Amino acid sequence: MQQAVARVDRFVHPPGRLARAPGSAMLVAVTCSLTLAIGAVAQTAGTGTAVSSPSASAPATGIDGPEAGLPSPADRQFLEKAAMAGMAEVELGKLAQQKATSIPVRVYGERMVRDHGEANEELQLTASAKGSQVPAGLDPKHKATMQRLQNLSSREFDLEYMKQMVADHQQAVSDFRKQAESGEDADLKRFAASRLPQLEEHLKTARSLSEATKAWKR
Repeated sequence: MQQAVARVDRFVHPPGRLARAPGSAMLVAVTCSLTLAIGAVAQTAGTGTAVSSPSASAPATGIDGPEAGLPSPADRQFLEKAAMAGMAEVELGKLAQQKATSIPVRVYGERMVRDHGEANEELQLTASAKGSQVPAGLDPKHKATMQRLQNLSSREFDLEYMKQMVADHQQAVSDFRKQAESGEDADLKRFAASRLPQLEEHLKTARSLSEATKAWKR
């Protein structure tokens, strides 16, 4: 029990954790847009000709119309899946703070709300910069998981919640590693690579707490 609490304490207060700047991606995007706009105006003034239309000068993307700024279908699938999973972890973390009987499990839920909340904001900024959107709410699958855990007794909840966290983070680590290694969109690859170590840490702690809750229940 003391070892589990100590592990969670290090998990909640990791040493040397640097503050992130979720707004930095948007700032870079806005700066680039202003630079391109100024260059286009200068070119027009110098030549006396109209700026060519985006359709005439933009490189071929394989996507026409309003979706031209979106990632490839595979990247778009990762974006939507990661956003949905992130929202679910936040909601389940809030539930754990309410229902869990053990302090380590409640603390883990608190960490899920914070870490996945930050990741969700970063992913939203990345999607917006590309003219894409992330899901606005949980899908039926994740709603069913929420309902199942909500209906459990407090003592049963600890065990089932941590089992769910192991399964969820195993899938997340796999998805993020694949995106970091073989994704086509550079921004989504960087996002996946930067968040992968954190997800691996979540998974390691979830496995430890899952084993601990089994012993507590006995």
